[in-house]
Amino acid sequence: MKTRSPIISSLLLILSAALAHATQADDTTITVTAQNAGPTAFISQLTLTASATTTIKNIQFTIAPKTGALARPLSGAYSRDYLVSKGYLTPPSNQIFLPVYGLYAGLTNTVTLTYNFLDGSSNSSTVSITTPSFDDQGCGYNSPTVLKARSSAVVLSYDYIFIRSGCGTYSPVIIDTDGALRWVSTMGVPSALTGASEFYNASVYEGIGSLFYRVDLDGTVTMLHDYSATDNVVNFHHNIDPGKAGLLLEADTTTQYEATILDVDFTGAVVKTFDMSQIISAAMIAGGDDPTQFVHPAPLDWFHNNAATYNRADDSVIISSRENFVICIDYETSTIKWILGDKTKRWFQFPSLAAFALDLTPGSLPPIGQHATSLTYDNDLLLFDDGYPSTLQMPPGVSRTYSSPRKYQLNLTDVSSTTNPGTATVVWNYEQNQSVFSAICSSVYEDAPNSYLIDYAAIGFPTTVQDLAQILGVNAVGEQAFYYQYNTFLCNTAYNSLPIHLENTKFPVIGPQALNLSTRGDISNSDNSLIGGFIVTGTMSKEVALRVLGPSLAGPGVTSPLANPSLTLHDSTGAVIAMNDDWQTDPNAATLTADGLAPSDPLEAATVQTLAPGTYTVVATSADGGSGVGLIEAYDLSPGTGALANISTRGLVGTGEDVLINGFIVGDAGNASVIIRALGPSLASAGISNPLANPYLTIYDSNGVSIAANDNWQTDPNHLEVVKNGLAPTDDTESAIVLHPPAGLYTAIVSGAGGGTGVALVEVYDLDQPAPSP
Repeated sequence: MKTRSPIISSLLLILSAALAHATQADDTTITVTAQNAGPTAFISQLTLTASATTTIKNIQFTIAPKTGALARPLSGAYSRDYLVSKGYLTPPSNQIFLPVYGLYAGLTNTVTLTYNFLDGSSNSSTVSITTPSFDDQGCGYNSPTVLKARSSAVVLSYDYIFIRSGCGTYSPVIIDTDGALRWVSTMGVPSALTGASEFYNASVYEGIGSLFYRVDLDGTVTMLHDYSATDNVVNFHHNIDPGKAGLLLEADTTTQYEATILDVDFTGAVVKTFDMSQIISAAMIAGGDDPTQFVHPAPLDWFHNNAATYNRADDSVIISSRENFVICIDYETSTIKWILGDKTKRWFQFPSLAAFALDLTPGSLPPIGQHATSLTYDNDLLLFDDGYPSTLQMPPGVSRTYSSPRKYQLNLTDVSSTTNPGTATVVWNYEQNQSVFSAICSSVYEDAPNSYLIDYAAIGFPTTVQDLAQILGVNAVGEQAFYYQYNTFLCNTAYNSLPIHLENTKFPVIGPQALNLSTRGDISNSDNSLIGGFIVTGTMSKEVALRVLGPSLAGPGVTSPLANPSLTLHDSTGAVIAMNDDWQTDPNAATLTADGLAPSDPLEAATVQTLAPGTYTVVATSADGGSGVGLIEAYDLSPGTGALANISTRGLVGTGEDVLINGFIVGDAGNASVIIRALGPSLASAGISNPLANPYLTIYDSNGVSIAANDNWQTDPNHLEVVKNGLAPTDDTESAIVLHPPAGLYTAIVSGAGGGTGVALVEVYDLDQPAPSP
């Protein structure tokens, strides 16, 4: 009888252990088998061959910055499902077509490819991609005049810039904050025909003539719609802006010049049309005025629409009319809500329009010939005040010798109870000592709170049409991070510029919505248990990971973490649908590990559940009767289907570290619209014996900077929008804030005004997501 030697037995044991711990990354080989030039110098097309593709979660590329660059590396990650949907992976084939966009032209680029697998493992490889030089056709994007090079001493929240332009045959373009050109459109449209454009959800949308296109970052062009026959569109002009259904297209029609806006979905289907000639005529007739004295048919440029933005908080559209004013229209009724503008212009001579005029507070200037209306994080109105008077409507109004970005805080009144629509106050500007005059085009946009991008599009006009364009980045205190200058004809080189994010793009892109949510508070087993509520919206079930942490919170700021947390998940009827004490006992513990969500302490609780649309409640308690600080978290594991919305948490507010903390993440791209509330006194009607008497609410960004605060909800400048959405607290001492935050991590902290203590409820309502049907 043969016996196995001790050495052989030991080797077999080692081999068995290694095989038992082999990961999908260990078992899968992926190699770059081909490299081809893309449609432009900024795109390369790689072919990968994998030993297997079923275990791939996503593939990410990251382009190393060139020597001396300060912009964060450009990076994109394609999920396996996205690659399949685009036809870049066709199972059972193991070949993968991988576009790499945003390369430097005329350079050998170092690109890291990272392969992430379903079990949480990953590996990577590096490839060199040499690109040809790019002919910018004299537009100057390759070699701007550097008035100030990118400074590492000035922190900005963005690193990439989308330039709406009409120069060359490749507009619009993307540059980085170092001034390097990183992407150009593949439409190939001559500059004379270049129309409107927008960067939204990691795609470029262009309107050329009556046609509407989507251009993906990999260079793919898709024609979405032709509006010539159905909507009488002749041409798209100026901006494409974010709308309610999708995007707002500014159109010339057969009957109106620059006075029509279409709200379309992302397939191009028209959802709503705003004909400003009809809207303003109706208001003038109702007010006893003759609209033919102000409203004119094409080709007269009586309105000159150049920008629009949708305000989800009050369901309105804010529209810039360069000739006249900024006007706000109710989305559903198309009636006028308010007008902001120079009261020496012709429009104010008509009582029917003057009745909608906001009053300016002392020291505030009206916008004149403005462009680029948008909403800031705190729901203020931001625009570029060109300072150039009307050219058709007489009297033309005030003319200034300089231009400036301006931000207005609007204090609106309830027009049902008063004839005065409210006031407007300039709360920020950047006048540069009134030294720069850009009379037409131009823009200013905010990225993260108080981080701005300014575009002076036509310095020199109207004295000359051979002008200068300048693009600069400015932080909250006015420090310049960079300043670039280009030659331009009229404003074709850079008529409007947007700050965008390309440092971590995920495909498919998740637009504005609340994603991962968390709440920290004191936990025990009475009224002081920590209770989190959320809604799953949409029509499909959603996979959600829920965690309650305790021991791992120990550290600075948390001296008494909950030792042994447990969680219970209830549906809208109150029925228990899941429970967990120690996360490793959950049937889906492997999913937690694969998604990087496994708690670091085995006593902490977690579960993965697939939830139908509806309302859910997570109750965090102590498994052993103890007390301490705990953290509830909800992670959206399937963000492409529905959303997590309307997040609430109830817990005990004490002093020091025992405040109630609610965290939420806005999706990968775009700005969300949220209302955040902190309730206390009104909880008494729900049987809470010790409600917080006077809650105080503070919102922080990911850097720990306070961006908003409120004590009594009616003092918030946007309190009417709280009322309009049916979210007015029943007690005057409770708190509410309306925000329009960009993608990122935010924290709401509830404390007691004056050091008070008691049970409070903090809520985050996502206005971008409808509640589920009953």
